[in-house]
Amino acid sequence: MEDIYMKLRKDPVPTGRKSTPIDYKFNEFALIGELEDYVNSTYDQHYSQTKYQSTDFILDCGHGEGFCLGNVLKYVQRYGRKEGKNRKDLLKVLHYALIALHVHDMEHDDAK
Repeated sequence: MEDIYMKLRKDPVPTGRKSTPIDYKFNEFALIGELEDYVNSTYDQHYSQTKYQSTDFILDCGHGEGFCLGNVLKYVQRYGRKEGKNRKDLLKVLHYALIALHVHDMEHDDAK
C-alpha cells in the first residue's frame, strides 16, 4: 500500500534530493515528512508570531546546546506520562535535536 505522505508529496525536496525515496525499512521518508510538517506548524504558533522566537534569544546568549538537549530530555521523559504515548512529544524530541544539530554546526563550523 502506498504511503499517504508519498501521495501528498509530489514536489522535489528543496535540498535537491529526489522526491522518490529509496525503499526505507522503517518508513523514514513518511516520518521525515511528518516531522517537516510538524516543524512548519510551529512557525504558526503563538510564540513565533514576532520576528524572533524565544529560542533565538537563548541561542544568542550562548545557551543553545543546553537548552535544546534539556528539551530533548524533557520530552523523552514526558513521553508516555503526560497525555499517554503522545506522538507530539516524540516530534518535539526530534525538533529540538534538529535545533541542537544546527547549534553544533554553528559552533563547530562543520555543517555538511
